[in-house]
Amino acid sequence: MAFINKKEPQQQANEASEPQVSLVINSQYIKDLSLEIPHAPQVFKKMSKQPSLKVDVNVETQKIEENGYTVDLNISLNADTDDEKLFILELTYSAFVTLSAPQEHLEPILNIEIPRLTFPFARNVIAQCLMESGLPPIMMNPIDFAALYSARLVQKGSN
Repeated sequence: MAFINKKEPQQQANEASEPQVSLVINSQYIKDLSLEIPHAPQVFKKMSKQPSLKVDVNVETQKIEENGYTVDLNISLNADTDDEKLFILELTYSAFVTLSAPQEHLEPILNIEIPRLTFPFARNVIAQCLMESGLPPIMMNPIDFAALYSARLVQKGSN
């Protein structure tokens, strides 16, 4: 049986002229991880309700070689009980990627798509670290990396 291509010739020509995007996540790794529980062990006796939590997220990218980039997902969590610091957790979760794309697509892919793909792994590292330290695990909500990237562009434009 022969394959019949039902696309119009103009549509085939347009698809052939569109630049192709190639993305490979070569490796993912914990670049830096720090957990501080300044008032342990006394603070464990005082935990009666969910702590207030402040989350900061930042994405940094760096070109390492031709088509080779590192993408660092920096996550900082600060948790407080009623009257004192419960914990400070800082994680840099990184990926080394090979990316071939048109220039105008590089930054959005590096700052939105790569963090979106690596965030579930970083979130798991955070939950596991907190659980192993005797703290209640905190499951972070998904992050809108497109909004984060847009806000950063707006901030750069106003400076």
